[in-house]
Amino acid sequence: MSSMTTVQINKEVLSALKEIKEYPRQTYNELITHLIKLRAKIKLRNQYDEFLHMIQQQKMSELWDNEEDEVWENA
Repeated sequence: MSSMTTVQINKEVLSALKEIKEYPRQTYNELITHLIKLRAKIKLRNQYDEFLHMIQQQKMSELWDNEEDEVWENA
């Protein structure tokens, strides 16, 4: 018994997949596996970026939300 399956996709998706192949003989299985790995990397990077942004927000709050700055705003 084969571990392969058939997936139905529309012709526009098939055309897009053909365009992004890295080399002519690359299988769709290889291509989709590569896309899945790229998506995982992007998701991980986005989590890291969100974490950095959260830390930066806290630090910027400390730097900008202080009494000295408020005195200058009212001068």
